Amino acid sequence: MFFDSLQFWAFFAVAFLTLAMLRDQPAKVWLIALSYVFYGAWDWRFCLLLGGSTLANYYFGLAVDAQQGSSRKRILALAVAFNLGLLGVFKYYNFFVTSFAALFGIAPGSMILNIVLPVGISFFTFESIAYATDIYRGKLRAVQSKVDFALFVAFFPHLVAGPVIRPLDFFPQLKHRLQLTQLDVRWGMREILKGLLKKVVFADNFAPIADSYFMGSQTAPGGIPAIAGVLAFAFQIYFDFSGYTDIARGCSRLLGYRFPPNFERPYLSPDIADFWHRWHISLSSWLKDYLYIPLGGSRVSFPRILFNLIIVMGLGGIWHGASWNFLIWGLYHGVLLVTHRLWRRALAAMKLERLSDSKLLRPLWGLTTFVFVTVGWVFFRAKNFTAACNTFQALATGSFDFKFFYTQWGLWLIPFLSLVWCMLDRKRGIQDWLVERASWPIAAASGVLVILLLETFSAIDTNIPFVYFRF
Repeated sequence: MFFDSLQFWAFFAVAFLTLAMLRDQPAKVWLIALSYVFYGAWDWRFCLLLGGSTLANYYFGLAVDAQQGSSRKRILALAVAFNLGLLGVFKYYNFFVTSFAALFGIAPGSMILNIVLPVGISFFTFESIAYATDIYRGKLRAVQSKVDFALFVAFFPHLVAGPVIRPLDFFPQLKHRLQLTQLDVRWGMREILKGLLKKVVFADNFAPIADSYFMGSQTAPGGIPAIAGVLAFAFQIYFDFSGYTDIARGCSRLLGYRFPPNFERPYLSPDIADFWHRWHISLSSWLKDYLYIPLGGSRVSFPRILFNLIIVMGLGGIWHGASWNFLIWGLYHGVLLVTHRLWRRALAAMKLERLSDSKLLRPLWGLTTFVFVTVGWVFFRAKNFTAACNTFQALATGSFDFKFFYTQWGLWLIPFLSLVWCMLDRKRGIQDWLVERASWPIAAASGVLVILLLETFSAIDTNIPFVYFRF
């Protein structure tokens, strides 16, 4: 049930209207039931996994909260092992078996499990790990209500592709049901329409260009197909994933819950560290709080910090999928972060930090960061390592053809107009004005304009799934 389908919006309309007629506790129970219907639309067996994971992590939380000392730590270790075990079986088992078999030249045969990867498993397992860890650290008491905990895990706007919701952000919202205000309605509708515009008009029109290259023409001579394919995917994945997040946040707001932002214009970042503060923020902060800091954070020696960055980013890469390409993509970003740390350290030693941070040089650093990030997407999208190498070879040897980009104007016009919009609305003043102060006729006219754009420029009958649904 995709967010850009008529089926989902009929489902959401039912959820919105029925919840408005229910009181607090019945509303939570009904919302859990709707979330399981939503999840079961992919495969009803996924609901069994989700329910089992919810029950197990509920009792793990109670056990961690009830114990002290080494017993508390052992139960936390069991909770983490349980959730990583789910990921290991459903997401990584076949990958490791086939890799082991290829390494030793044997046929995997009966060792392969015929299982389907449950959508969203990477997200709800990470949220459950955060829950047990926060209890262990004393930041949170175990939730006594099974209903509240089940809603935290299964709440459908974030279930299949995030954001990765923190227990400390979500559970306080369950104490008192928020009354829907005019501001909530305006904000929610704005985010939904903005997200649909990003997905249906932008991402879905970039997707065929990226697919036509990465699904078959990576051995074609010349650099133009490679440049077009790589740029198309860079814009597709941003508009696709940030569009999903906008819709998820808008839907949750209309249902009475608030999600934190997950994207803050990452392609305008002046350096790679800033990029990871703006891209998939919920995952980046999760990796920092539950992996980087336990490894020592900034409290260890400088060489150890650099090593930890590579480890964390490598694991963050493999989180995205069971493929060597994802691991390489994560390690690539780890190396970029290490290089950035060394660069800043060298500038500090030469007392050139102020020169480097000059506003005049910011566009140059931003363009450089965008190029490095875009090159890294090759590993993320290519079918395998050989295909990625073919793409890099084409990028390195190919020539630039302005005629091609003149005919394929969407490749540069959409990003250019997006950049212009970001410059005009640098602090989101226009968007906030539409939500907070614009009259209803103006707000409604803006919504109608977006709907007309959706109707005019959306890709017809493409049924392109959201990229992050497979993670």
